[in-house]
Amino acid sequence: MSVDVKALAEELATAYANRQPIDIPPSARAEGLTIAEAYSIEAELARQKRASGHHAVGRKVGYANKAMWRALKLETLVWAHMYDDTVQHAQHGSATISIDRMYSPKIEPEIVFKLKRPMGGDAVEPEAALAAVEWMALGFEIIDCVFPGWTYQPTDFIASYGMHAALIVGSPVQIDTATIPALVDDLAHFSVKLIKNGELVEEGSGRNALRSPARSLGELAAAISRTPDAELLVAGEVVSSGTLTSSTPIATGQRWQAIVDGLPLPALTLAV
Repeated sequence: MSVDVKALAEELATAYANRQPIDIPPSARAEGLTIAEAYSIEAELARQKRASGHHAVGRKVGYANKAMWRALKLETLVWAHMYDDTVQHAQHGSATISIDRMYSPKIEPEIVFKLKRPMGGDAVEPEAALAAVEWMALGFEIIDCVFPGWTYQPTDFIASYGMHAALIVGSPVQIDTATIPALVDDLAHFSVKLIKNGELVEEGSGRNALRSPARSLGELAAAISRTPDAELLVAGEVVSSGTLTSSTPIATGQRWQAIVDGLPLPALTLAV
């Protein structure tokens, strides 16, 4: 490798911990940053989290939009770990979070899955992917970027915790084997409203996450299997499957809500 993985991991971890910007992303430096190097940095950050007493509880998806892959020279979506100190479960559909530790946070409504068995190997079609799922829920992922103007490349995204700052998981709904065929169709066609302080900000769709969050889950399993030395998805992991709308800046004092139509998922409310 042409980059110093530990030095870059330390630089990124320090920037996030101290809310300090990094003016030149690793990808824009003389040595550049490859996908393989970016995942090595992500793995080093995961090692550092374990050393500090925390553990990974799942993965998050990035770039779940095939239209972007060719322009960005991506072969598949990208991913990063989520942790026991970044994933929070809402109580009765509501949660509160502080963003004081974050540099430039944004919010994304997503579908969250919890696995009941391992996933890996070949690309998994939606029905097979859902067969590995215990429950699904509406979620809010909070992403954070220390690169000014949110200017970065996919490799910077991977190396920077996948921009993951927090995940708020709404009320789970169990997935029954008998309902999977219908759910495959519903996940491709449902809609979501993103609301701030009682006013509609944006409407999104399941199609924005690789045409279906279930398809995004299957593609994640395949992408992880092609990443050298990466651990495959296992039972118990939580997966945030990709944003359903554009990413929207958030600020302290706001109240956010996501409401879905076309899926049996309760609304989720977040006070910031």
